[in-house]
Amino acid sequence: MSVKIRLQRHGKKGKPFYWIVAADARAKRDGKYLEKLGTYNPNTNPATIDLDIDGSVKWLQNGAQPTDTARALLSYKGVLLKHHLAGGVRKGAFSQEEAETKFQVWLDEKAGLVDAKVDGLAKADADIKAKALDAEKEVNEARKAAVLESEAALKAEAEASLKAEAEAAAVAAAVIEEAPAEEAAEEATEEAVE
Repeated sequence: MSVKIRLQRHGKKGKPFYWIVAADARAKRDGKYLEKLGTYNPNTNPATIDLDIDGSVKWLQNGAQPTDTARALLSYKGVLLKHHLAGGVRKGAFSQEEAETKFQVWLDEKAGLVDAKVDGLAKADADIKAKALDAEKEVNEARKAAVLESEAALKAEAEASLKAEAEAAAVAAAVIEEAPAEEAAEEATEEAVE
């Protein structure tokens, strides 16, 4: 029986979620499996991978063959490195303690890289939010300026209309004052004519 370390798809349409399993090569993709080794969620950034490292190394030592994607995930989490170091210990190239320290150093470096990526993503997200806030402030300032301009225009228009009404009233008053004088002049002309 040949054993494969592969992914089983779960989740919903458009939101995949995978189990990393050791299964018989003849089994269906989402069918029977021998052991669940971990999970892989590609929907998060960076992708979330939970993996039983020792169980995966055990299956690799027993001859299980990972698929291409599973091999990439196992390499990312350090399972292939630990398997390689275990082979060196078996051959006597170095001791178990040296292998553990090498693996721990590698894990620390990898954790630093992942943390740097998470920090970079958080900083980029904060920058995007700050730019959006600045753009929104500019739009609000432009709106306030437009409102102030329109209020000033309305005020100037109202003052102009009041000034025009005052001028019209003054002209009307002058016309009314001139009318009795004209009537008196007309009456005087009529009397003189008589």
